[in-house]
Amino acid sequence: MTNQCDVLIIGAGPAGLRAAHAAAASGARIVLVDDNPVPGGQIWRDGPGVKLPPVARGLRATVESLPNVQILTGTRVVASAGKNAERALLLENRTAGWVQHFDKLILCTGARELLLPLPGWTLAGVTGAGALQALIKSGLPVRGQRIVVAGTGPLLLAAAAAARHAGAEVVCVAEAATWLTVLGFAAALPRWPSKLGAAGALGLGAFAAYRAGAQVVEILGDDQVAAVRLRLGSVETELACDRVAIGFGLVPNTELGQLLGVALNPADAIAVNAAQQTCLPHVYAAGECTGIGGNELAQVEGTIAGLMATSMEAGDARIGAVQPELRRRAHWQAFAIRVAAAFPPPPLARQLPRADSLVCRCEDVPYAALAACDNWVQAKLETRCGMGACQGRVCGAATRFLFGWNPTAPRHLLAPARLATLAARPISIN
Repeated sequence: MTNQCDVLIIGAGPAGLRAAHAAAASGARIVLVDDNPVPGGQIWRDGPGVKLPPVARGLRATVESLPNVQILTGTRVVASAGKNAERALLLENRTAGWVQHFDKLILCTGARELLLPLPGWTLAGVTGAGALQALIKSGLPVRGQRIVVAGTGPLLLAAAAAARHAGAEVVCVAEAATWLTVLGFAAALPRWPSKLGAAGALGLGAFAAYRAGAQVVEILGDDQVAAVRLRLGSVETELACDRVAIGFGLVPNTELGQLLGVALNPADAIAVNAAQQTCLPHVYAAGECTGIGGNELAQVEGTIAGLMATSMEAGDARIGAVQPELRRRAHWQAFAIRVAAAFPPPPLARQLPRADSLVCRCEDVPYAALAACDNWVQAKLETRCGMGACQGRVCGAATRFLFGWNPTAPRHLLAPARLATLAARPISIN
């Protein structure tokens, strides 16, 4: 591995792969980093029995063949290692830690699921909707299991389709949005034919178990999921099941960007200009970390970021060189806006946690303890909320939704690391 490159790309999902492909044409030395065992990110996650779409297989093979692109999988960012004006990150893999120097940085750090607490959500057998897909792709056996998929957004159908394809019985797909909203969203899909085709392939409206205006309000069981309590309008009923997958949308992964000092936009995503450039001139960002928009938008943004980060032109001329990509970006941004407007987290979710419902699972902090606090900092000091293994990645987003808090940006380490890795570059504690 090299510890010096022209362009360092963090994240090898659709945005990162496209950024590497676009930047490679300049001849720049590129390092592409991802903590997964193979490139592809969450949406193109490989695994036993997974049949990746041709575009994913082709793009990955092309990038892997580029002589000036080094792909470092199983590698994560531990901290910023830059001193003064130095541009460097501290990286770690299974065997070593080192400081990676770069001239330009492209953040393609993706997103994670928004997980909101409700009674029973800590029982064994409860996952996020996206997590269920990832587990099935990794070989989790679900054949014969009764599964309830609940929450809001198109991801529910994708999770249900993955479960049914793996042999599970999808008992119910509980979509919180109303039928009017769902049908209105579906009616607009012809503007994005590929999405219309994907919806048809997943069976939009074809699941006999699909229910709009429905929400799981409690998960029942002792140690393991046994049933859910489902509210449909003013009626509540119980459905027996073996597994529950709940999805309320996605949250951009902005921690690395915040650590470096980039600004966020009103949607709590990394703010970028038309060139996918952040407020730091040498740092670009693309994909879900700049706003939730799907893999098509992520690919376009990655291409723009890769081109712009390696362009030697100046000013508006750089933007002019990627006009076709800018038009495609606008097309897919319109789709992202449509999804966000149709499928926000339902307000009822704020009323579901009970006093003893855990919000911070790492530190076993219940809702009642947090409700007594005024802000995120007070909650951390008095309850240790956000100070566990996930460092607030789950409970931080949940408390933003529940209480309107704004979790503070990370200051030092982004992930647990070996002492030998930290010795590679001492991290100053201010």
